[in-house]
Amino acid sequence: MDSVDIHELTRELHKQNDSKLVMVVADGLGGLPLTPNGKTELETARTPNLDALASRNVQGLSIPVFPGISPGSGPGHLGLFGYDPLKYRIGRGALEATGIQFALEEGDVAARGNFCTLDSSGLISDRRAGRIASEESAPIAERLNAVRIPGVEVFVRPVKEHRFVVVFRGAGLAGDVDDTDPQATGKAPLAPRARNVASGRTAEVAAEFVRQARELLKSEAKANGLTLRGFAARPALPSFQEVYGLRAAAIAVYPMYKGLAQLVGMEIVGQAKTLQEQVAVMREQWSKYDFFFLHFKYTDSTGEDGNFAEKVRQIEALDAAIPQLMALSPTVLIVTGDHSTPSFLKSHSWHPVPTLLVSDCCRPDGCQEFSESAALRGGLGQFPAKYLMPLALSNAGRMEKYGA
Repeated sequence: MDSVDIHELTRELHKQNDSKLVMVVADGLGGLPLTPNGKTELETARTPNLDALASRNVQGLSIPVFPGISPGSGPGHLGLFGYDPLKYRIGRGALEATGIQFALEEGDVAARGNFCTLDSSGLISDRRAGRIASEESAPIAERLNAVRIPGVEVFVRPVKEHRFVVVFRGAGLAGDVDDTDPQATGKAPLAPRARNVASGRTAEVAAEFVRQARELLKSEAKANGLTLRGFAARPALPSFQEVYGLRAAAIAVYPMYKGLAQLVGMEIVGQAKTLQEQVAVMREQWSKYDFFFLHFKYTDSTGEDGNFAEKVRQIEALDAAIPQLMALSPTVLIVTGDHSTPSFLKSHSWHPVPTLLVSDCCRPDGCQEFSESAALRGGLGQFPAKYLMPLALSNAGRMEKYGA
């Protein structure tokens, strides 16, 4: 099946009707137990609404990229949207830049920046600068626009909390540069290194940017250092409208996910800051779109922090919003994650992700709860996430028969 061009099939077979599809992505949903024979975060959480849906519908485990591969958020979401993440590669920098409405030009290279805290030896003591508040970090990010590099324009824009975007514009730049985040405390930021000759100039520019930025940040208590991740140019992706015939809307809080949605042709709607506001935006926009992507971040950030109890609480908060979504009477509702982020590991992991598909024409699998253990027995089985959109389209009556 891996040789099949999914989009070639969906372009040929998709059809129009009045159905509504909703995809709720609880970022990093999948988890692990903290102790042998214990329960995961999802299994620990009280989720009466998701469990009720599970008892009447079908679930399984989606594999974001490939068995054994731990995905970033970009590849994880691309798979859910039906774009083979091994074919379509998007660097995090392009996602962040697009998400804050920065117009990337041909030849630009963008990188996602993280403020971090360095100790007196230049080692990272906090990779996220204490999750510094946005109102505190924004003016610090703007200060970095003072960096001057001959032959290159440098644009720095704040994103949210410890995150910012830097865009390099000039001749001879390419995006194949390694991240400078060592992904651990007690280590120094890495040097930007080019993965090929074409990206050598970008690595040099990034190194000079870091050098000047460190000087500008040295008096800061929290954000006295930085790391760069996801160097990338703007990719070219076929749109949701083209490959699925769907008018698609994205309701996300964090810029990166808005950026990814925009790159696949979704419209960003509303300015929601909370889950309740996101649901309200969906209600307001219900008549205008066929497909809604709702992104819920906090199941991921709590997992990365290793905060099992808080991830449980965030799952319960998501469950509490399910009746409001179902009150809209979606034809198809999908609840899933872009990857697993077990609190046990404090990081993204390779574990398949619980995925619930709700529709009037699904084949119920008899599971009585939504969880990793139930999904392992569920009717969808274990499947590549890139096949989720064709399943959703068929359950919404939006796919013609293939062949005579």
